[in-house]
Amino acid sequence: MTALSGPAEQLALTLTQGGMQRMTARVLAALLFTQDEAMTAGDIIDALGISSGSVSTALKSLSTVGLIERVPAPGSRRDHFRVREGAWATLMSGQNAIVTVMRDAAEQGIRAAGADSPAGRRLAEMRDFYDYLWRELPALIDRWQTRQVG
Repeated sequence: MTALSGPAEQLALTLTQGGMQRMTARVLAALLFTQDEAMTAGDIIDALGISSGSVSTALKSLSTVGLIERVPAPGSRRDHFRVREGAWATLMSGQNAIVTVMRDAAEQGIRAAGADSPAGRRLAEMRDFYDYLWRELPALIDRWQTRQVG
């Protein structure tokens, strides 16, 4: 990363290792570490030394999952972006769909392999884990949000 600090670079690397696209991770790190309230796409291009297309794609991706938002900037016709307040809880709330998909995949696997087979037992553990997440994740997010407000 061109003008980002070591910790910002490390965060982007960590996000990439966790499955986020490289440029998206770099853009998110820039938005998290900026000392300004928001950044324009041009600011991000200058900070990272990457193409406008890469920035546009990353901003769209981050907006879609609810991590960033467009904000008005008085006197400017350019779009400004910032990390949304409550972004992390929003992101985790969106994970419920993935939890359901994983649980359903495990259930299908159990039916295919047989519940009493070694594969069926491993898949049952997977299903039970995702069932647990499905039950617990909403309450955990609610507790986090209450803690933030209170």
